[in-house]
Amino acid sequence: MFSSLAYWVHNLDPFVVRFPDGWPTDGIRWYGLAYLMGFLVGWALLHLYYKKGRSPLNLEAQANLMTYLILGVLVGGRLGYCLLYALPEWSRDPLLILRVWEGGMASHGGFLGVIIALIIFAKRNHLPFTALGDIVVTLVPPGLLFGRIANFINGELWGKLSDAPWAVIFPKSAPPGIPVEFIAARHPSQLYEALLEGLLLLILTQWLFWRKNPSTPHNGQLSGIFLITYALVRILCECFREPDATLILGLSRGTFYSLFLILLGALFIWNAWRHGKKGKSFG
Repeated sequence: MFSSLAYWVHNLDPFVVRFPDGWPTDGIRWYGLAYLMGFLVGWALLHLYYKKGRSPLNLEAQANLMTYLILGVLVGGRLGYCLLYALPEWSRDPLLILRVWEGGMASHGGFLGVIIALIIFAKRNHLPFTALGDIVVTLVPPGLLFGRIANFINGELWGKLSDAPWAVIFPKSAPPGIPVEFIAARHPSQLYEALLEGLLLLILTQWLFWRKNPSTPHNGQLSGIFLITYALVRILCECFREPDATLILGLSRGTFYSLFLILLGALFIWNAWRHGKKGKSFG
């Protein structure tokens, strides 16, 4: 299947601003700005929850929590990418893990990093982990939304071949030197993920968070719903996304790793209903 110039050719610049030659870095990328925007929106939501009496975290606690989350996302996401998607390259080049400006973050690794960061934060501040988790999962979708849009701007993680009217020609998907008119159009799967992993989960988690009854918290249920829903929509999006690594048991890596998120989410929900009202809440 060959594309035609009737399809839009991706030509977006991955840089917001380019710096002159000789600077330590080439410029400011949309990818980095996406992470910054995700953290800022998360911080704004934490402040809103505190003002509305839905969170006990004051300004100092909010700043401390965001520090833990930022470290969890960045360290977990980068380490997850090296372990789950680029282990052969990392084994040959150990410094790969430090070159974050080249791209490469794994959402599943980021989730694990956040969970570990939350466990440490909750223990040090004597807060119930599951109740804290139900707050934090509502902060994640904006970052996913901005991150997937940045993936699209970068022209990376493109979808499978498609003749849909909204298909896009990604020049990077073909070897250098191939004329654009001979490059197959593909699903803009990054935008599918932005809508489902980002916008849909943002609406869902906000709706569930604000309707949650503090007197019957079922702490951990919202976290479980988030993990399962994310896994399901990620598996759906993987149907349209070109695998960016070798398959595992015939499944894309995104699908395979998401199966573990479903199990983890089910465990959260089971634990929430097992404890019910007896679950330790804030206050």
